[in-house]
Amino acid sequence: MPNTTPTRNLAFDLVRVTEAAALAAGRMMGRGDKNGADKAAVDAMRVMLNSISMRGTIIIGEGEKDEAPMLYNGEKLGTGEGPEVDIAVDPIEGTRPLAYGLWNSISTVALAPRGTMFNPGPFVYMNKIAVGPVARHAVDIDAPVSDNLNKVAKAKGVKVEDLTVVVLDRPRHQELITQIRMAGARIKLIPDGDVAGALMTSMGDNTADLLMGVGGTPEGVLAAAGLRCMGGEIIGKLYPRNQRELDLAKEMGVDFEKPLTMDDLISSDNVFFAATGITTGDYLRGVTYFKDGARTDSVVMRGLSGTVRRVISTHKLSKLMRISSIKYK
Repeated sequence: MPNTTPTRNLAFDLVRVTEAAALAAGRMMGRGDKNGADKAAVDAMRVMLNSISMRGTIIIGEGEKDEAPMLYNGEKLGTGEGPEVDIAVDPIEGTRPLAYGLWNSISTVALAPRGTMFNPGPFVYMNKIAVGPVARHAVDIDAPVSDNLNKVAKAKGVKVEDLTVVVLDRPRHQELITQIRMAGARIKLIPDGDVAGALMTSMGDNTADLLMGVGGTPEGVLAAAGLRCMGGEIIGKLYPRNQRELDLAKEMGVDFEKPLTMDDLISSDNVFFAATGITTGDYLRGVTYFKDGARTDSVVMRGLSGTVRRVISTHKLSKLMRISSIKYK
């Protein structure tokens, strides 16, 4: 009988995937070439994913096959042996920050047993609220902003004025920002990268207490994988961009008013998550280079055990290129 459940720890296989993508794309920092950076990360990530003993299917990828020649939704990856898994990838979360030398660009990947990962289909935006373990079950995506802030403050034993809320810096969030300010909480605006923003709520160092606002649905699934490992929580609602998406949802029977819980986004504890910093941010440090080498800062997690590891790696690039087809130099 084929193995359908990942029983061994695949986490360290995954961190090698994100390290490779970060090393390949890190050279592009500040060069203004988003497409070139993305291609470097995608190429490296695909090579490494195909080396893992698994039968993987991309659920969250670079897009449909016609738009993305590699790491497209539905692509099969792995050696063809081992467990059947769903894969979510974001080779570069924060392509613009990387291209323009800004902060908070990371490479991420997650695995879960086949059929347990939410497939957003054509609906690529989601309204989200994420919190760390202490405030788990304290928030409600349908509640007023002030109510959620008060409940999180109560759960954490602090005042609302002590809370920090991470929000993507977008015009669509002006009303949200106004409501957070009226409630008295602090705001940390980020230009991109709400996977890192969501994970910051579970770091335990008070960098952030909540993530709120509309961001990518794929990023919501990746954040759910990490938060499931860390004991945090994310709740979302699909967010229509236009009338066409509303009409499409009606045809497909998709309810934009239905909250998506952690179990909707990732319905198994047997989940693995890894991320590596490309440019330095609050969550991870970026790639640094020196003579014939580089250093990466990563986090790797396993949901089944709740283990979260920080991995600082030093890489000898000339040696890596002798055993790999990836261009690191």
